[in-house]
Order: sequence, then C-alpha cells, then structure tokens
Amino acid sequence: MSRESDALSIVLPVLDERENLEPLHARITQTLNSTGRDYEVVYVDDGSTDGSWQTLEGIAAGDAHVRLVRLRRNFGQTAALAAGIAHSRHPVLVTLDADLQNDPADIPRLVAALEAGNDLVAGWRRVRRDRWLTRTIPSQIANYLIRKVSGVVLHDFGCTLRAYRREVLADVNLLGDMHRFLPVLVAWVGGRMTEIEVTHHPRPHGSSKYGLLRTYKVIIDLLTLKFIGDYSARPNYVFGTFGLMSLLLGLAALTIVAYRLFVLGHLEATPMVFFMVVFFLTGIFSLFIGFLAEIVIRGFHETQRRPTYYVRETVGFRPVRAEHVRDSR
Repeated sequence: MSRESDALSIVLPVLDERENLEPLHARITQTLNSTGRDYEVVYVDDGSTDGSWQTLEGIAAGDAHVRLVRLRRNFGQTAALAAGIAHSRHPVLVTLDADLQNDPADIPRLVAALEAGNDLVAGWRRVRRDRWLTRTIPSQIANYLIRKVSGVVLHDFGCTLRAYRREVLADVNLLGDMHRFLPVLVAWVGGRMTEIEVTHHPRPHGSSKYGLLRTYKVIIDLLTLKFIGDYSARPNYVFGTFGLMSLLLGLAALTIVAYRLFVLGHLEATPMVFFMVVFFLTGIFSLFIGFLAEIVIRGFHETQRRPTYYVRETVGFRPVRAEHVRDSR
C-alpha cells in the first residue's frame, strides 16, 4: 500500500489528439501500475474539435484513475496546465504532452530525481525527433535566450515532461503563455531543480501546434517575464529611469539652444528646439506614468482575481466550484 505522499497526479493538456490518446493512456497505465503508487491521470481538453473529448470519455469510463476537465474553448497550453493542476489532488505532479512524443516510461526517473531533494525536475530532450528547421532550431534559439535573460541554467525549457512538488507550484501564478517559463518562475520562489535526459519520439499522428512563430512569441514573453520579475513591484525604476534620461537629454538640448541664442547670437530656428521639447515632454510623462504605476501596484496588488480558463464540464470530480489561476492583467 503506497503512502499518500507518494501519490502522483499526471496532468496532460489535450488539443486535437484523438488518434494518440488511447495508445498514450495504455503506456501511462502500464508505467504507473508498475510503480505501485496511487495515481490519477487528469486530461484537460483545451477546446478540441476532432472528437478528442469523446475518446477521453471512453477512456474515463474504463479507468477509475482518469479524471477529465473540458474547457469551453481553446485557452492555450498554459491555461490548460493551470486547469489540470487546480483539479489534481496528489502531492507530486507530472506534466506531459498528449502527442506521444514524451515517453511515459520516463516518469519513474523524474519522480525519483524529485524525491532526491528537488522541487522541479525538467526533462531534457537531448535527441530531438522533430523537424530541424521549424521545430529544433527555433527551440534552441528560445532556450539560449531564456538562459541568458533569466539566469536559470537548463538545456530544454520547452519540454512539457516535468515533475513538480505541489507546494512549490502553489507559490507560482500561471498566466498568459508562461508554461515554458515554469522553471524560471519556480527559481524565483526559491525552488530547487535539476534536469534529466528523456526520450523523445517522432509524432505518430496529427500536426504540431508550434512553429517558427514560437521564437517571436518567446522573445515577447521573455521581455514580459523580465519586467515582471525585476520591476513588477517597482515599475518606477523603469519609467522613472527613462523619464530622467529624457529630461537630461532635454536639458542638454536646452543648453545647446541657449548657447546658440545668447553666445553665438543665432536667432534662426534649429531642430534642437524640437528635440528639447520632445525630450522634456517625454521625460515628464514617463515620470507621471511611473508614479501612477506605483500607485496602482501598491493600491490594487493582487486584489483582482480573474480566471484564465472556464470549465465547460468535468468527469470524476465532486460538483464544487472550480478553482482558477489568478490573472493580474
């Protein structure tokens, strides 16, 4: 009989993966039954339109370990993961994709590394089975940028196959499109982490939901993450610094204009007058925006709570009000 502290919650976001679900569940069941641990498998249907929900209902009907969450529409992988985590019950969580590229046989190794004293164990797809141009290269670029900006040294931020302790995720807010930055968020709250190499398979059915556009999104999200991490509690450090720099440039332009007017006696219009006005106005407005941002942050910090997903129906849950992840937008 396994202890409650050994129990696992497996969370899988699902988007149009009908052909992959039954073979994937068979592999998950085979792996988890061999561990002797109590477990649950939480599938989150993120607005699938290919019949994935009906397939999941059939899987749940034949396996008491399965719990289902169906979102009203496609809210994105971050929201789907947040919904699965909120609806899961056990102290150890493992997340993986539903496209059969992650191997459930790696779950015991992830959990063992977690129990060695870590709060997060990330999978590293050292050997990728994806298209080189549209998947592997963008992923390598994104991983390099995240390492440099965040300071978190992992090889593969894009691998969904990870194991977590529930208590560390309780201190992390999942919003926007931040699922790939979960190791960074865990590092911010002082979580201990490591990574292990995991198996990566070619996708047998369906098509990838990612491509070259992902690199652009990563860059935008990375800038947002950097701002949130460094300046969310002190936004005037950004706006105030920019405002002071603009005022200094305006003062320099004023000095040049004054020198030309009073020393050289040049009365004709000069572009420096335009720059002087622009820099002064920009500086003043930036300072006011910074002050307003400080007031908003201090006055309304975490007082508004909006869900990042809405549940249409569930299977295997008691009829309680669904939890949601806070969104500070």
